Order: sequence, then structure tokens, then C-alpha cells
Amino acid sequence: MSEIQYPIHGSCQCGNVTYELLAAPKKVVACHCKQCQKLSTSAFSITAMVDAKDVVFHGEMKRWDRTADSGNINAGMFCPNCGNRIYHFNLAHPELIKLKPANLDDTRVIQPTVHSWVSEKQDWFQIPAGVKQFEKQPE
Repeated sequence: MSEIQYPIHGSCQCGNVTYELLAAPKKVVACHCKQCQKLSTSAFSITAMVDAKDVVFHGEMKRWDRTADSGNINAGMFCPNCGNRIYHFNLAHPELIKLKPANLDDTRVIQPTVHSWVSEKQDWFQIPAGVKQFEKQPE
């Protein structure tokens, strides 16, 4: 497999929101919490943790907020036309973006190194051997 070349472009389903990921993610997390299952309509949601300075967004987005179990406000940015979630961020730490990387043109960066909230994991899903697991949110 060839080396990943940055920037990697991404977009929502309709193409009204586009972006460039300028550097490799700090880590990629598969979250199995019930909220992420609802978000992804699947067994878990994938999040690439990136510095805000390493991604450039284009196009109008809307924001939706929810309170996490920690009490932090988790803001979700999405395309107002097609509804695709583009990223999340903690209002207290906007310098770190939780990118939803399935909408990248090159998805080879989506290799989870951490599985969180495995206490709410679907029974039928088997986490690969050797990948870090956390019962709830990692510290």
C-alpha cells in the first residue's frame, strides 16, 4: 500500500461542505456508546482526533449541541442540506476537532487504535486483538 499523501480532501454527501485534512490524525477512536450508535446508525462511530489547525473547512455548516456524561458540551457540525455530520468538538477545547473521517476521499487513515464505551458495545461485534479498550470514556 502506498503512503498516505496530505492533504486529503473530504466532503459531505451533497458536496456543499468540503474540507482538507492537512496532517495525520493524533488517534482514531471507535466509540460504542449509544449516542454514537444513533449518530452512525451502526454499531459504533469512528472519530479522528485532529488539531483544528490541521483541517480547513469550506461551506456553511450548522451546529447541534448535546451534554456528554462528563458534563462537557459536545458540539456537532453538520451540512444543513444533506445532514452529514462533519465533526464534533468540546466547547471547552475548540483546538481539538473530532473529525468524522468516513467522508474523506482516502479512508486509509481510518484505522482505530482505541475502542471506547465498550460497556455499551453490540454483542455481535468483536474488537480486533491488540487494540486498546475502555469501558467508558478514556481519560
